[in-house]
Amino acid sequence: MKQVLEVMGMVCPFPLVEAKEAMEKLNSNDELEIQFDCTQATDTIPRWAAEAGHTISNFEQIGEAAWTITIIKK
Repeated sequence: MKQVLEVMGMVCPFPLVEAKEAMEKLNSNDELEIQFDCTQATDTIPRWAAEAGHTISNFEQIGEAAWTITIIKK
């Protein structure tokens, strides 16, 4: 299952807070695709995912100041 979390326009730390909440509702091996435009989150979201043991399957810039990251729940 893949869920998309669109948090454009949210300032940090809210994209990370929303991502953590969304991830809690997913099952193991489900994917969470996060679309965000908070520069700080390009560091905080991947770090959180790695520390939590999740796998990052995609991380790319999709606009001038927008990114998408897909995390597979451990």
